[in-house]
Amino acid sequence: MSELEKENQVTEEITTPEEIPSMADFEDEINRSLRHVNEGELLKGTVIGVSETEVTVDLGYYAEGIIRLEDLSNDPRFSIKSDVTIGEEIYGVVISEDDGQGNILLSKKKADDILSWEKLKEYMEKETVLKVKIAQAVNGGVVTYLEGIRAFIPASQLSMDYVEDLEAWVNKEIEVVVITADEDSKKLVLSGKEVERQKALADRDSKISRLQKGVVTKGTVEKIAPYGAFINIGDGLTGLVHI
Repeated sequence: MSELEKENQVTEEITTPEEIPSMADFEDEINRSLRHVNEGELLKGTVIGVSETEVTVDLGYYAEGIIRLEDLSNDPRFSIKSDVTIGEEIYGVVISEDDGQGNILLSKKKADDILSWEKLKEYMEKETVLKVKIAQAVNGGVVTYLEGIRAFIPASQLSMDYVEDLEAWVNKEIEVVVITADEDSKKLVLSGKEVERQKALADRDSKISRLQKGVVTKGTVEKIAPYGAFINIGDGLTGLVHI
């Protein structure tokens, strides 16, 4: 490239006007910021502030959203400082269009009631294994929280072993599956026993798959029946020797 061509190129770069955004480029943002919200509406925003008593949310509207501490969670273990972080996305239901200071008042509790049951039903259908921490022992079982919803685990569903001391399970983390998710009656029931049972079956199948046909083994007679004897061959496996 000649010196003249270089000079022409530099001149073009300097004199080319910078493209200035038009109003049309910001139309969506403008319309969104001016849109009026209604009580009962579900909104999503980004946490921009956390204090001891409330969370401030950027909704992209004409006003910021405020979620008071008492409207954040049903979980008694909830900590506004530990469980809410700046920058995270959060859902809330509008409970007041103006809190008296120009902010939109929101409830995360009500948003959880709307959104969580859909997720809980999906967990139940897919038999998703989840980890929860036991919060409290009550009559007949224990209580925990899943997706912000209070859940009950009957004593009979805690483990495959007999559970006598429910208090000993408080603050323990266990794996569970959802066995009942009834939104109408607000009934959420979990089972740790089912997770243990599935793991035991998988372990048993794995042990059986490693056995080789024709291999001589030794065992202990556990039970004699009219049709044969049950032999314990170790590793938690029992086989039948037919009569």
